Amino acid sequence: MFKFYSETELTDVGGGVSRRILAHDSDMMAVEVIFEEGAVGAMHSHPHVQISYVLEGEFEATLGDETRIIRKGDTYYTTPDLPHGVVCRRAGKLLDIFTPERRDFLK
Repeated sequence: MFKFYSETELTDVGGGVSRRILAHDSDMMAVEVIFEEGAVGAMHSHPHVQISYVLEGEFEATLGDETRIIRKGDTYYTTPDLPHGVVCRRAGKLLDIFTPERRDFLK
């Protein structure tokens, strides 16, 4: 299956954060998340496995009780139900991969 970037929709989710749903099926989903400087991806958890890859920018990322600075090329892995969140220190983009797909993003 092909999913062309030009045919995807950028959705403003508020607070300086936007997301674009890329290729997905019921087993897996790729999502580009765009952050303005200072924007916060609030601490949350979900039943999905998640890998995030920093495409651009700099983030303060918290996974459980650990907080680290991540930059272009860095990744992190989130197990199901682990509280996690980010604060964008320099405007940037994350590529989030979820399994299974985030059906809540499709509503």
